[in-house]
Amino acid sequence: MKETSRLAYFPISFFAVVMGLAGLCIAWETTQTTFDLPFRIDAALIPFTTLIFAILLTLYLMKVVRHPREVIQELNHPVKLNFFPAVSISLILLSVTLLKPLPSLSYGLWIFGTCLHLAFTLYVMNVWIYHDKFEIHHINPAWFIPVVGNVLVPIAGTTHGHFEISWFFFSIGIIFWLVLFTIIINRVLFHHPLPDKVMPTFFILIAPPAVGFISYMKLSGGMDNFAHILYYSGLFLTLLLLTQAPRFTRLQFSLSWWAYSFPLAAITIATLLMYQASSQIGFAVIGWALLTLLTLVVTYLLYRTLKAVGGNLICLPED
Repeated sequence: MKETSRLAYFPISFFAVVMGLAGLCIAWETTQTTFDLPFRIDAALIPFTTLIFAILLTLYLMKVVRHPREVIQELNHPVKLNFFPAVSISLILLSVTLLKPLPSLSYGLWIFGTCLHLAFTLYVMNVWIYHDKFEIHHINPAWFIPVVGNVLVPIAGTTHGHFEISWFFFSIGIIFWLVLFTIIINRVLFHHPLPDKVMPTFFILIAPPAVGFISYMKLSGGMDNFAHILYYSGLFLTLLLLTQAPRFTRLQFSLSWWAYSFPLAAITIATLLMYQASSQIGFAVIGWALLTLLTLVVTYLLYRTLKAVGGNLICLPED
């Protein structure tokens, strides 16, 4: 297969890699701040994550120019469509990683990422509403991605002083998280099981309440009953999915495995914030355990992804 033809199959879902790496950056930065650690692991992770994003964005823009038909097909695909907001989410997450070292660049990335994500959200929801081909078996937790992006906006938005904009996006994310969560539970319980290839997307269920907790803490400035509900629902979903680890490890590797990374990062950060708010040692123990797991998972995913790229096992036509 020619290299140019492989570009036609370069998947938009590749940007989930940036989400996972950025989540790891933020998790380590939060850990360093929480425990006043003398080293800065995030200082190495931030430029690496930025480089990966730049490479992936360049490749996908090349695909847009050279293979527009394939891009349009992804924009109309019931599953792949939902990964386009991963581009804007990546920008928003990068803006969070740069809040302290480069606040001006962080602000620019936040503005652009937020505007782009609103555009993606409106486009995706219009497709959802006016479709003529989607069926219940098309839905899976990847449909949360456009919603999760909205909940992320306040993390950097509040620091940059935009509280009303942050509340706007937070409200969108929370409301449609509840709607989609209900639909997905219905699909899982009363219809055919998810195909193995998208099974890892179950971990995306963790992200909305975990990220919602992080954003709500930024917006409200402290703990209250609603914050507890968000955190503990995210923690329960994490425990539920970790009990199914043997089932997930038997799956054949694909890019969908990156769905493990960002949700684990979100619940790790949320747990560290719980420790900051309560000073209860149990949250510190859970936080360190989750951070260790997250670091191992992302490292393994990088290894498997590079191995797959080297073996020409990615960017292939679907069966």
